Amino acid sequence: MKAGVIGAGAWGTALAQVLAADGQEVLLWALEDEVVAAINAIHANPLYLPGTPLHSSIRATFAMTDLAVCDMLLVVTPAQHLRSALAQAPAATPLILCSKGIEAGTGLLMSEVVAQIRPDAPIAVLSGPTFAHEVAAGLPTAVTLACDDADIARAIAARIARPAFRPYLSDDVIGAEIGGAVKNVLAIACGVADGAGLGLNARASLISRGFAEMTRFGLARGARAETLGGLSGLGDLVLTCSSTNSRNFSLGKGLGEGQSASVLLANRRTVAEGAFTAPGLRDAARAAGVEMPVVEAVCALLDGSAPVAQVVEALLARPLRPE
Repeated sequence: MKAGVIGAGAWGTALAQVLAADGQEVLLWALEDEVVAAINAIHANPLYLPGTPLHSSIRATFAMTDLAVCDMLLVVTPAQHLRSALAQAPAATPLILCSKGIEAGTGLLMSEVVAQIRPDAPIAVLSGPTFAHEVAAGLPTAVTLACDDADIARAIAARIARPAFRPYLSDDVIGAEIGGAVKNVLAIACGVADGAGLGLNARASLISRGFAEMTRFGLARGARAETLGGLSGLGDLVLTCSSTNSRNFSLGKGLGEGQSASVLLANRRTVAEGAFTAPGLRDAARAAGVEMPVVEAVCALLDGSAPVAQVVEALLARPLRPE
């Protein structure tokens, strides 16, 4: 299968590096001319993945029409730009969704966005604990590859699997997506705890209670508990909530230190998906009758309606209840 990647940020470039490891040509679409020029001329992406030499079989392009020769496309644009990117992209089967988030304004998961604009395209979801710089360097990880067509899932797995990049198959597309979307919001909360100096006990408590929120919401949306407890849920949650390599964690750390969300987001080239997913997730949870107090707290910090001390006090003052 000839592979293309839409989106040449850190994660998209890292995935292209994985796909090109066997010497097959991989087409990588980038928005910025300078990224295309650097990848093709010096086999590097200094703008988004500095310090990582790229395989020479990666060819970058800024023409979406070049991707028409691909048998599958990995879609790695920021979640809020997926709709516009796919509107320009040539038809390809299947589409492997690697963006993690909920579309602002509609509350749709990425697979639901694709169902609206490319209803005939088979969909798979790739998600799991994957810091881009580690994947690009060939360090080992495992991911969930979710698709409701077993034959397509096996074909994709055979194309992307590497000794250090191990896909586990699932047919729970919704579960894989919810894990990836919710963990970004919870990582902001853990970053806040770090920035505010609340200690490691607080972070562990947030991860645990946040996972309970993820599970409640996922089950309400039809996900399976074992998916949420797997690589795309708990695995990705633990990684993202534990390191400033996470854009969402570092955003939360800034909030915990007293900086405003507007300033922190304005000064970023890369996207902290959790900041855009949080309001949609809160609204979807309310509509489903699912309690998500940590998500509510993150939304209050992002929109500036409450300071860190007040949000923490409110979480700690919640009624005592069985775990």
